[in-house]
Amino acid sequence: MSTIPDPHLQMVRPVTPRTPQGCEECLKEGSPWVHLRLCLTCGRVGCCDSSPRRHARWHAQNAAHPVVRSFEPGEDWRWCYVHEALV
Repeated sequence: MSTIPDPHLQMVRPVTPRTPQGCEECLKEGSPWVHLRLCLTCGRVGCCDSSPRRHARWHAQNAAHPVVRSFEPGEDWRWCYVHEALV
């Protein structure tokens, strides 16, 4: 984890995944995903930048919810899309 303070960490809340079975948008569209990310502001589950549709990044930009956590088993890192850095 980065030791550089990120002001966006103030937006992190305790969240419950809205769609624990996968990317909310990919499930609606029938699209595949590679890895999942959990929005730490609202609990939306989106697909990663390696996925065809990149829904986690889209949500971060459009909802102004910049911090996500990996939603992959055994991973607990967080990423800020604004700073393009681990936080």
